[in-house]
Formats: sequence, structure tokens, C-alpha cells
Amino acid sequence: MTFMNRSTSSTSRSSPASSNAADRKHRGLLHVVFALRHSWAGIVATWREESAFRQEVCVAAVLLPIAALVRVSAAEHVLLAGSILLVLLAELINSSIEAAVDRISLEHHELSGRAKDCGSAAVAVALVIAAIAWGVICGPLAWHWVRLHL
Repeated sequence: MTFMNRSTSSTSRSSPASSNAADRKHRGLLHVVFALRHSWAGIVATWREESAFRQEVCVAAVLLPIAALVRVSAAEHVLLAGSILLVLLAELINSSIEAAVDRISLEHHELSGRAKDCGSAAVAVALVIAAIAWGVICGPLAWHWVRLHL
């Protein structure tokens, strides 16, 4: 068996079959536009199908402005916002795992259950990270505010 690199391969870009595929492949800024369109479609599909994602987006809509407005360091602003975005990221990945597993088969299978459980665990870990970040950074500020106003 002989291995050839792309430049010496018999299926180079000059062949009719590969040139058609290369013409369809988007490049440069057009690639970015199509990638963003597919990303948006994934967010919309997850919003439509997953109630947990809708709930987390609603919480993010409240917490992200708070993360921007609270008087903390720049690094703490990033940690607060990043921890919320991490939850959304984990939920998107979990939803994609569930959709792929369900597409393969709706029958119960140990590996399918394990994949879904791991996706769910990723969301739980992201939620714990967010709770810790918000508790450590905003907890003392909230406690100070409560003591002043009560």
C-alpha cells in the first residue's frame, strides 16, 4: 500500500469530480457567513426543542447585564459573564448529543444512556462553576448591600 500526500494524489483538484466539490466549498468571508448561519440555526433549533435551554437563556438575559454593571475588576466581569456563557455552551453540546443519539435509535441502550448522562453531567458541572463564580464574586457584595439596607 502506497501513501501519497495531497499534492501527488491521483484525486487532485484538477480532476472534474474534485473541482466541483471545491467550487461548492465556501472560502474566506463567505465561509464565515455560512458558518454563522449554521450556528444561528443550531441556537434556534435548541431554543425551539429544549425547555432547559430557554430557561437558561432567560437567566442569562438577567445575569449578563448584572455581570457588566456590578463594580468588580475586569477579570471578575469576564468570570461572571463567561460562567453564564459556559452553561449555555454546555446545554448546546448536551442538546446536540441527545439529538444525535435519538436520531440513531429511540430504543434504550446502555451506551445511549451513558452519552446522554455525560451530556447532562457537563451541564451540571457548568452550573456549579457558574454558582461558585457568582457566589465568590458577588456574594460578599450582596451580603454588604443587605447589611446596609436592613
